[in-house]
Parts: sequence; structure tokens; C-alpha cells
Amino acid sequence: MTTLQIGLLYGGATLVILFSGMPIAFALGTVATLFMIAFMPHASRDTIAQNVYEELASIILLTIPLFILKGAAIGKSRAGRDLYAALHVWLHKIPGGLGIAVTLACALFAAMAGSSAATCSAIGSSAIPEMRGHGYSARLASGLVAAGGTLGILLPPSITLILYAVAAEQSLGRLFLAGIGPGLLLVVLFAAYGMFRFRLEHRAARAHADAGGEEARILRVDTYTMRERFEAIPRVAPFLILLLGVMLALYGGFATPSETAGLGAVLALVLIAAVYGAWKLSDLKPIFAATLSEATMLMMIIGMSLLYSYVMSYLHISQSTAEWVVSLHLSKWLLFSAVVVMVVVLGFFLPPVSIILMTAPIILPPLRAEGFNLIWFGVMMSVVMEMGLIHPPVGLNIFVINKIAPDIKLGDIVWGTLPFVFLILAAVVILCVFPEIATWLPDHFMGPETRR
Repeated sequence: MTTLQIGLLYGGATLVILFSGMPIAFALGTVATLFMIAFMPHASRDTIAQNVYEELASIILLTIPLFILKGAAIGKSRAGRDLYAALHVWLHKIPGGLGIAVTLACALFAAMAGSSAATCSAIGSSAIPEMRGHGYSARLASGLVAAGGTLGILLPPSITLILYAVAAEQSLGRLFLAGIGPGLLLVVLFAAYGMFRFRLEHRAARAHADAGGEEARILRVDTYTMRERFEAIPRVAPFLILLLGVMLALYGGFATPSETAGLGAVLALVLIAAVYGAWKLSDLKPIFAATLSEATMLMMIIGMSLLYSYVMSYLHISQSTAEWVVSLHLSKWLLFSAVVVMVVVLGFFLPPVSIILMTAPIILPPLRAEGFNLIWFGVMMSVVMEMGLIHPPVGLNIFVINKIAPDIKLGDIVWGTLPFVFLILAAVVILCVFPEIATWLPDHFMGPETRR
């Protein structure tokens, strides 16, 4: 068989098995193993376990379970609720202040926990009832939390960026720094839209009240004393100090990424014990159980995805595809647009982890040949994949919101997230026009990148 025929068969078999409902890790592993049996030497089957182990034996991948432990410790505590409450107290006088508080709380929590689902759950469980209680529509409340949760795959310590660093052989420190600017851009866009929608809903409620209708809750304004504002700080400050300390250790050159992840995990456990008294076995058991479950699942997906990519490379599918793309002589930005469309389509069915590891061998060589900055592209890819978390049919964050706020119809959640999909697209365009938003920080702190 020709490489083209094998490649088409490989892709077709992958789609068939994925749509059969088999878990992603086992689906990718099954396809890879079947093609090893059919098209590779007999001895290759004896090295499957060795290949998976060697792919996972990366010091960078060691950071993943440690960052998951850190995120689980913070996520299982009341830190998310307290963080949102503190921001609410300080921002309540600003029109749409609740929405701004939600966006900022999601960004800060994502930077501490590194997980989109954990951010949605921790912030949304308190923020959505609070916003609904203040008259915010179900669509706006759920959309703000779902979109804010997507920041977990962009802001450091992003597991998505860790995997991209492995797949693209790029500096993890540079990627973490490069994710900060675009993350802040999205925070501004989300918060601005929240204020805009609040004004529309507030204006409609005011018109209804002036016409003799019942005054809506959105028209009522909370008041907090200065004492209440300062009382909200002590529970949140230790976690913000943890965030700054971990960043300082990493970018100040005091610790490697894996050492930073371990330090962050230990300090997170210490903080929840000190602040919330969570030091008993009954308190720690859910944290370690969640860490073990999520880390095992994620590492299985990573291992099988890397085996899948290895087989694709051995059969020259990825190399031939990359050469074919280069031979099309597409313009630089047409190539980039095609890659973005492909990632968006894959986001309908696959999580970011699989998308990165499956597509990297194919898309990176043409992009490198066109002179793209692969640090910038890694961040752009993460931004694009954020859309996959809030658009159907997969839309992980949509289902997280549906679980923590079962009183909100699934249709309202979907419609509430759609404006944020377009905001993310707007961010992609802005980052294409002004790439310095992503590249300035790593170039400033780590020096200009040496192109490979």
C-alpha cells in the first residue's frame, strides 16, 4: 500500500473507533497497535510498553501530576468561593461588578489550579447563584463562568502548554510567560462584554420598573462597609502569595518547572491546612483521590497519543502530510488559517491534550518552514482550543456548568457561551496583528528567542 492509502486508512480507523464511544486513550492505543501489527515489523509489538514508557519519561511531564495535586488541593477547599466573595465585595459598586469579579476570580483561580473544569466548578458553584440572586440572566451568568474557566488551559501552570512544550520541543518557561499577555487580553474582553450585557439587562429592567412593573433584583445595589471589605482579604491573600511565590521561583531561576510544581503542591496542602483546617485524613483523601484519578486518566491519554504519533511517524504519514502541505505553497496566513480551522473542527470531538499530541508532528514542520514563532503559535493554539471547551458537542465547561447549576437549561448555557466564542476569535485576530502581546514577556525576561 502507498503512504497515502495507509494515511487515509489510519485516519478513517481513528474516526470510526472514536465515534464508537471508546475512551480516547484506548481508542488511540487500539488504532496504533492494530497498525503496528499490520504494517510494522513483528518486533515492534514487543516494544509497545517500552515506547509508551520512554515517551512518558520526561522531566517536563513530571510537572503534570504535581500541578494537578496543587489544583486539587485548592479546588477542593473553599478558596474559589472566598476569592470570588472578596472580589465581589471590592467591585460591587462598579456597574457589572459581579461579572468583572467572576472573570477576575476565574483568571486568578485558573492561575493557581491550572484546570478549566476545576475553575468552573469552584467559582461557578458560588458565583452563579450569587449572580442569579442579583438578577443576572441565566445565559450571562453561565456564559461568564464557562468562558472564565477556559483560562485554565492558557494561564500558567497550563497543562496544555506543558504538553505543547514536549511536542514542539520548546521552552516551558517561555510558553508560560507567553500565555500571560493573551490571558489578560481575554480577561479584559470577557469583563467588558459582561459589563456591556449587564448594562443592557439593567436598562431593560429599569424601563420595566418605570413603566409600573415590579422592580427587578438587578436594580438593587449591595452596600459593604470598609471593615467588611478588609475582612474578606485574609482568606484570599495566602493563595495569592502562593501564586506569586511559585511564579517568582520559576522565572527568578530559583527552581526548575518540576521543582516549582512540587513546591506549589506542598505549599497548597499547607495553606488549606492552615486556612481551612483541612489536615485530617478525611479532608485529604478526596484531594489525593481526585489527583490520582485525573492524573492517571491524563497520563494514559498522553501515553497513547504519543504512541499514536510514533506509529504515524514510523509509517511516514506525518512526514508525507507535512511535505504535501508545504508543496501546496500556501501563503503564510492562509496556512495558519487552515491550521486554525482544523484545530477548531477537532475541538468538536477531542480534548486539547489529544489535539496537540496528534497534530504537532504534521502542522509544526510547515509552520516552522514559514517562519512562524512556535512559542507564539503554541499560545495561539491554546487560545483556539479554548473555544472547544465552550462550544458543543463536547464543550466540557458547558457540562460542568450544567452539573453545578442544574436549574439552568442546557440550551441557555449554550447560548450564553456563544458570544464568548466570538470574543475568543476576536482575540485570535488581535494576537495575529499584535503578536508582541504574547512574545514581549518571554523576550524581555529570557532574551530574544533563537529560531530553530
